[in-house]
Amino acid sequence: MSFEWFIAKRYISSNRRSGFISFITGFSIAGVALGTAALIITLSILAGFEKEIKEKVFGFMTHIQVQGFQGQPLPDHQNSIEMVKAQVRGISGIAPYVAKEAMICAGDNVDGIFLKGIDVRNDISKIYSYMKEGEYLDRKKDSSEIVIGKKLARKLNVTIGDKVIVFGLPKGGTNFQPKAAVFRVAGIFESGMAEYDDIYAYTKLAQAQKLFGLGDGVSGYDVLVDSLPNASFIASEIQTLLGYPHYALTAAQLYRNLFAWIDLQKKPAPILLGLIIIVATVNIIGTLLMVVLERTQEIGSLKSIGASSKGIQNIFLIQGGFIASVGVVVGNILAFILCFLQMEFQFFSLPSDIYFMSTVPILLRWENFVLVSIVVIVLCLLSSIIPSRAAAKLDPVTTLRFR
Repeated sequence: MSFEWFIAKRYISSNRRSGFISFITGFSIAGVALGTAALIITLSILAGFEKEIKEKVFGFMTHIQVQGFQGQPLPDHQNSIEMVKAQVRGISGIAPYVAKEAMICAGDNVDGIFLKGIDVRNDISKIYSYMKEGEYLDRKKDSSEIVIGKKLARKLNVTIGDKVIVFGLPKGGTNFQPKAAVFRVAGIFESGMAEYDDIYAYTKLAQAQKLFGLGDGVSGYDVLVDSLPNASFIASEIQTLLGYPHYALTAAQLYRNLFAWIDLQKKPAPILLGLIIIVATVNIIGTLLMVVLERTQEIGSLKSIGASSKGIQNIFLIQGGFIASVGVVVGNILAFILCFLQMEFQFFSLPSDIYFMSTVPILLRWENFVLVSIVVIVLCLLSSIIPSRAAAKLDPVTTLRFR
């Protein structure tokens, strides 16, 4: 063990008379640990929010939607789909759909819904993964079935097997008499996003076409891509290929406000990082200055027996590095434990009508742990330079007289 390491180890340990320095060192380590844990947890929550919202959006709405201009139905959709499959690369799935506003009635309970008819034989959505009760639309049966959200089911006071009446306005015009169809509630889904659970309902493509009087026409096509970053390019290719009246939009364009909200949540992260760095820096500087003050006579004695200024400076840099390293390790462990507990037991809940989910989401990324650890350790070491230089510049004659 070198001379600097030996002295630094003694300075880190408690003062034999008061134990004061030990308390200050521990307090500084706790400050670094809490700051590190807070930043890692914050980044994990932000990553969890982004992942959860994107998964749910892409579960209900695929990467690209090809719609009819101003909502007009698209005829001859089978040929258009085959053309896209043959000429556009990077597509993993494409399916027609019908989507339109409607009214749903169960007894005296009436509510507005957004009814989407999907081709169950070529279903590329992930609605089935959110099913809580009953079954998803049965591709083998030709019956009139409907799947609704849990919140809507509560409002209508219906359960699996109950009959509901859905009113649709054919072709979207006000001069047409609304058509009505009776559906059996086959399943109830729960996405955790109140807006979807309250409004969206799903049925088979043929039933929606019949209700809205579209014949063989559809509202558009859902498209899945192999690589999400290529969605904009693929959407423009589809638009060029199909032309008017087709209108291709990516999920980011359809839900621009939602993705802008996600980006907004990330903006406070640098501010939080700055505050944590300031706290950690002040902790390190304050702790080492207290050590310098407490050990002034000992520093003078070390210099009088031949210790160099560089050696004195290294002693306090080692102590600052120790505080930073232990604080970061403790902070990482604390952050991992708290994140794991939230992932497993979901202690903290959220109002789903505001945050689109019912619990605080967590996504652990090792790069967040590594990045935060490196930044905190480097800055703590840099902040150790100030008190270490102050100690190195002490005059041995003056310090030996210090009381």
